[in-house]
Order: sequence, then C-alpha cells, then structure tokens
Amino acid sequence: MSSAERSEDWAPAFARAPSRAEDACEGGFTLIEMLVALAIFSLAALALLRLEGATVSNTARLQEQAFAQIVARNVAIEAMTDPVPPALGTETGQVENAGRSWTWTRVTGLSPEPRIQQINISVQGQLGPEAARLVIFRRAAQ
Repeated sequence: MSSAERSEDWAPAFARAPSRAEDACEGGFTLIEMLVALAIFSLAALALLRLEGATVSNTARLQEQAFAQIVARNVAIEAMTDPVPPALGTETGQVENAGRSWTWTRVTGLSPEPRIQQINISVQGQLGPEAARLVIFRRAAQ
C-alpha cells in the first residue's frame, strides 16, 4: 500500500472527497417533511392566537363585572346606611363610575320574615346584559 493510499484512509471525513454512497446517506429534510413541520407549527400558532383572543375578551368581561359589582355595592351601602329603609317597590338610577355609565335597579320587597326587607340590586352596563346582581337584607320600618 502506497503512502498516498494510507494518508487517504486516515484523512478526516471532511478532508476527503465524498463518494456516491456518502452522498446518498447525507442527511437533510425532504420537501414533504418541511411541509408537515410547517403545518404543525401553523396549527400551534393558530391555537395560541385563538387563546389570546379568548383571554382578551374574558379580561374585558371580568373588568366590566368588577366595576358593575362596585356600583351594586355602592347602591347597597346607600340602602343600608340610610336611616329610613327604602320604600317597597322598584327604583332605578344611573351613575358614572370608571368612565362608564351604569344603570342600576333596586327592587325592595318583604322577605319571608316580615320585619326584614329583601333588596335585590342589579346593574347593567352600556353593553347590555346584566353585569352584576346583589341581594341584601335590611330591617324593615317599624
């Protein structure tokens, strides 16, 4: 064996010229593999976008409910701290809170115990459906 043949056997793989058998074994992605990988990635990206949209809409809904609950509690505090209990029946009003207009409805009636009033308070925002509801009890007028 000549010295040239021996040096070629010991040469590192990157220094030798590739043969046809090595070309066939060389790794890489086929077009089909790339298309499948892109399809999987796009499905994951779409799922994340949909999740973000749901999170944003839920955050807005929860924020509206929180402000509506604050309005309902304010109306309840007014009913509880007034020296004279509210009259039986329905009363409505409008209040400005957090830069929004809220409509509240207070329905006062007797509870199963005649000495106690049941006061149902509901609050609606500008967007429509009822955003908060609160039920409180107060001593009725003697």
